[in-house]
Amino acid sequence: MSKALFLDRDGIINEDEGYLFQIERCRFVPGIFELVSAAVQKGYLPIVVTNQSGIARGYYTEQQMNELHSYMQQEFLKHGSQITAFYHSPFHPKAILPHLKKASDCRKPKPGMFLQAIHDHGINPHTSIMVGDKPSDRIQLEGLSCYIMKSQYSGEDYDFELLKDIIPLL
Repeated sequence: MSKALFLDRDGIINEDEGYLFQIERCRFVPGIFELVSAAVQKGYLPIVVTNQSGIARGYYTEQQMNELHSYMQQEFLKHGSQITAFYHSPFHPKAILPHLKKASDCRKPKPGMFLQAIHDHGINPHTSIMVGDKPSDRIQLEGLSCYIMKSQYSGEDYDFELLKDIIPLL
């Protein structure tokens, strides 16, 4: 079985500006390229798992999000690495788009996106790591180690201040 480095997107991959979908506004978090490269070298599959309620709220489309993810993938390739897959949850209980207005098992901290990635890529959650910046990134999945980076959302509930500090755990 494979092992994965699961990564939240906003606040871990890119600076969190709130509902990012424009490529020109994307600024990468310092250390993300080094973290992903180190993970790949140690046999981890880098996988992005992200709540994207901006779709449900009508702020941007799934196509716009996919274009941003394609751009991100190109930037990782330029830095000698790549993201194995992107998973997202467009659902939110307060959505304005009726078909996305629900409490979904795919919305973090619930494990739906992770279970799908585990199935798709043959991942062992017991040897995998999740890195996020919010308490909701502590995923409800037995065996998965979850770490929170210090952020505007973490309060005192964080494990690390810098992405580079995760590398020794790989």
